[in-house]
Formats: sequence, structure tokens, C-alpha cells
Amino acid sequence: MDLRNQNLKTTLSLSLERFHISEDYGFLLPNPLKELPDHYWPWMEIANKLTHLIENHQLRAQVDKMPLLDCQFLKSYREQRLAHLVLSFITMGYVWQEGETQPKEVLPRNLALPFVKVSRNLGIPPILVHSDLVLTNWTIRNPEKPLDIRNLDTIVLFPGGESLRGFILVTVLVEKAAVPGIKALVQAVNAMLQHSLDALLQALQGLRLSIQDITRTLGQMHDYVDPDIFYAVIRIFLSGWKDNPAMPMGLIYRGVSTEPMKYSGGSAAQSTVLHVFDEFLGIRHNKESADFLLRMRDYMPPSHKAFIEEIQSAPSLRDHVLSSGSGQLLTAYNQCVGALIDLRSYHIAVVTKYLVTAAAKAKSRRSHHLPGPPQALEERGTGGTAVLSFLKSVRNKTLEAILPQSC
Repeated sequence: MDLRNQNLKTTLSLSLERFHISEDYGFLLPNPLKELPDHYWPWMEIANKLTHLIENHQLRAQVDKMPLLDCQFLKSYREQRLAHLVLSFITMGYVWQEGETQPKEVLPRNLALPFVKVSRNLGIPPILVHSDLVLTNWTIRNPEKPLDIRNLDTIVLFPGGESLRGFILVTVLVEKAAVPGIKALVQAVNAMLQHSLDALLQALQGLRLSIQDITRTLGQMHDYVDPDIFYAVIRIFLSGWKDNPAMPMGLIYRGVSTEPMKYSGGSAAQSTVLHVFDEFLGIRHNKESADFLLRMRDYMPPSHKAFIEEIQSAPSLRDHVLSSGSGQLLTAYNQCVGALIDLRSYHIAVVTKYLVTAAAKAKSRRSHHLPGPPQALEERGTGGTAVLSFLKSVRNKTLEAILPQSC
């Protein structure tokens, strides 16, 4: 056994806690805080009224009057995560309050300075990211009851009402469905290092079942998220200032830099889950997709990115399967890849409904109860990618990972 594998064995045999990964909640932050220390009440007051302030075109004026607060009283990691969540939501509202035709291209000092400071402390960019929108933005209504969508709530919202709440909470449940898969993946690596075929087969079965559960859970989007509201109302507030024609120059963070800074908007590619599964299963994407996915890792908490790299440095499962000569193991591997293909195909169907079909409907819409269709990102995801071609590319590369039975 080479030194690399010995090092991996000692690290992966430790708990997931070192990577800020919960045994119960995976990449979700367990029991996120809902309130900041009193010193930060001006931030919380705005966050608690955010939807109202945006809808009444009052947020920018309110933020401009906000005091410049020092971040030194944010003592714990959880406080810093909540601060990033709150400041990121306020920032998205401030920039996009008047829609894509009148974005605010300068963030005031009293928002920019603390936001950048907290972001640097956490090692994530000063923009709304998946770890804000989803991983930190959930709470259990009744701890005695099961963890389903009726027993969950969000902490901060912008316009979008129940559809936005549904979008966030279904994604929370998708992250929760991934937990057995994350643990199975660690068990599989250890099983390879210990040359235990039975343990590896059991772990791969656990991974397959978890991926299938993720797909089923994603289906709840249809029950809780209205495609028209997602497209016309919610989507703009997830949009960034990189690869976005509505803000081609980027955003100036006053007091931080005189030059505009460019950051991608929210994207499912910022979730660590599929990155880890891809690395473990040995799925290789084409250069353009791989470059985008690699860039999205910089939008994750650094400990989660480190976990991907840890799995990346693990023994190759594909090589292990090919060299084992076990038909049983080859079948188990292909079943995992097949489940991932099904998930990616289903994700394409969901995105088609919420983006492509909703865009066509928005163009032909005659009613005025919803805003006009956003133009700048019409064919692109909020992360700035040509979303359908990207999703089809990663799905097709996953298909190529299936091993022939003759191996």
C-alpha cells in the first residue's frame, strides 16, 4: 500500500466532523442560529422585513441608513454563517430591487465592508451562495416530529412567497437525502483499503439507494414551487455579477475595492454532494463543464471543498472494480452510476420545466400580475452557464462511465 493510501486511511477513519459534515445532516449546518447578537439588530431588522422592503422599493433607502457595524462581536462559526446568510440576502435585494434593468452597481460601505470581512473569515465569496440559501437557511418547527417539509421553515426570504420557501426547503431535503450516500462513500473507501468485498458491496448499495432517494426528493419541487413564480420573481435574486449581461462590469464593493468584482450567482453546482459522488465514481467531465464545476468549489465552505479533495485522493474505485475481476462488484458500481444518470436526467426535466417552458410562457403572458420575463439570463442558469447544454453534458459523461460487463 502506498503512502497516499495510508494517509487517507487515517483521515477517513476519523469522523466527518473535521470537514464540518454532520453524521445526521451531512453538508447542512445542524440547527442553524436564527438570531445574531444584539449588536447586529440593524441587520436582523432588515432581514426580517426583506420581502416587504423589496416589494415596496424601500430596501435601498433602508440599507443606506444602516450603521457600519464591526464584525468583532461575531464570535462563533455559527454566528458567522448566519451573518453571511443575512448580509448575502440583503445584498441580493439591494442589487436587484428594481429588476435586471436597473441593478445597483455599487454596494455601500456599511454593507460591503462587513460582508467582505465575514466572507473572508469563512473562506467563501461575498455573494449569496448555496451554503447561505440552503445549508444555513433552515429550521425545524417541532423537533419531536419527522423531518419533512411541513415541519421545516426558512430563516430569511426575499420575494417569491411559498414557492421560494418550497424551493429552499425541497433542496434542504435533497441535501438530507444525500447523508446516507456520503457515509456510504466513506465506508466504501475504507472497505477498499481493507480489501473487504462484502463491506464494499454493502457500501455501494447504500450509495445507490441514497442517490435514488435524492431523485425522489427532488420530485417534490413540482408540489411546492410554481414555475412561473420561480422564473419571473425568484430567479433574479439568485443571479450574480459574473457572466451576466445585466451587470457586465461586476459590482463595486465600496471601501473594499475601487474596481468592480465579479462573482457567479447561486447554482446547484455549488452543492458538494454531486462533486463528491463524481470524484468517487471516477466520472470525468469535458473541459468546459469541468472548469465550471471546479470554479464552483470556490463557492463552498472550504472544509467541504477539502472533503472533495480528500475523496479525489482516495484509491480509484473504477480501478479497484476493474482489477477485482468481480462481476458482482462491477454490477454494483454500474448500478450507482445508473442511479446518478437517472438523477441527472430527472434534473434536466425539472430545469426544462422551470426555465425553458416557463420562459416560453413568460414571453407569451398577457397578464400583469407577474413581472415581465428576465432577458439577460434567459437561456442561462443563475450561475451563468448555458444551463441545459451543461446539464446534458454532465449527464452524457456520466453515461460514458458505465463499465461493460465483459470487463
